[in-house]
Amino acid sequence: MVERVLLASPRGYCAGVERAVETVERALALYGKPVYVRKQIVHNSHVVRELEEQGAIFVDSVDDIPPDSTVVFSAHGVAPSVRAAADARHLTSIDATCPLVTKVHTQARRFAERGCTVVLIGHAGHEEVVGTTGEAPEAIVLVESVADAEALVLPADAPLGYITQTTLSVDETREIVDVLRRRFPRIEGPAKEDICYATSNRQWAVKEMLEQIDLLLVVGSHNSSNSVRLVDVASAAGVKAHLVDDASEIDESWIEGVKVVGVTSGASAPERLVAGVCDWFRERGVADISPFSSAYEDVVFRLPVELRRAERSAA
Repeated sequence: MVERVLLASPRGYCAGVERAVETVERALALYGKPVYVRKQIVHNSHVVRELEEQGAIFVDSVDDIPPDSTVVFSAHGVAPSVRAAADARHLTSIDATCPLVTKVHTQARRFAERGCTVVLIGHAGHEEVVGTTGEAPEAIVLVESVADAEALVLPADAPLGYITQTTLSVDETREIVDVLRRRFPRIEGPAKEDICYATSNRQWAVKEMLEQIDLLLVVGSHNSSNSVRLVDVASAAGVKAHLVDDASEIDESWIEGVKVVGVTSGASAPERLVAGVCDWFRERGVADISPFSSAYEDVVFRLPVELRRAERSAA
């Protein structure tokens, strides 16, 4: 019988996700239905479904969008070729790329412009990695693991730089960087680490509670990299952990013999989904549901400049 549920803090929406979701909502209010969104605006199925109900249409390619329409680029960023394709179709483009992802794109370009081979630490196929690689495809080499870093073959005298996807495991990324620095002592890194504050903070919050819990539930969609990393953090410490899109995915067998459950959520998961998980436990007689520690995030990003200008013109 579960006796207690502890809620990690911080959890849930980060500033980049809030900005991206609000961008689509404001674009719908300004331009009317439909507004097209290239890829999922954020990696959460509930958010995508609700925006679809409001009139957003999600597509895989700008080639699927009728000319002269409005398109929003997702928080994960896009390659320059995508922007060019949108311009060729005379689309009104609104860039909801998270500013912290934009920082990584900028660093990739700067390294490449200096003639560096750029080692990108990230996951193949993730939209953020695809977009970043598109900034300098001829210069970027992808590394996904310590094994990849150990096997990497580069010219001994080549200038090198590394950048990372923003939603990685802090610990695993540190191990990869350590290998790169050992093998390539002259490699340069970003002035400030690329893993975003929200990813780091949510992993830190999980680590803080692991000694107090028997099971961790992470609320987030299965294609959310930062949510999957929260499961990895717990698993690496020997604590059982599961990723659930919402309360309906909880398996009662998971809580057999469990006294204390920790609950957190990825950076693209709405808080109401955490509330649904709490209700699931209340329905099963758990009365003690309380916060574990408390950390406050006050980061706010301005809406995309294209949207702000259009709203001013329409006022």
